[in-house]
Amino acid sequence: MKEVIDTVGRRKTSVARAFMTPGKGRIIINKLPVEEYFKDEFKRQQALRPLVLTEKTEEFDIKVNVQGGGVSGQSGAVSLAIARALTEFDEAARAVLKTEKLLTRDPRMVERKKFGRKKARKRFQFSKR
Repeated sequence: MKEVIDTVGRRKTSVARAFMTPGKGRIIINKLPVEEYFKDEFKRQQALRPLVLTEKTEEFDIKVNVQGGGVSGQSGAVSLAIARALTEFDEAARAVLKTEKLLTRDPRMVERKKFGRKKARKRFQFSKR
């Protein structure tokens, strides 16, 4: 049986679970090829950056389940999940990925809306008269 590496990546409100097995370089995200799921070239490059930097694009088959958030958050979550899977497989990849800050969970979240305000910080229009 093939060895399956299971990792989780998060960004904003998105959660991605990546399952990495040795293979031919097929990447499936939510049962769609990566080209169909991330139609935007930049988001696709962002998601697959760990594979490009470690030069392992043709060595693994990766299946990713991602949910929550938007396209940007999901591509960040997929990137972190893939980076973590690569370090679990090969510890030498950690140095390359760490210098590019791909192993760091981005803690930035949307600030909550406060009562008495229009949004998190925006106030309702003030009228003097």
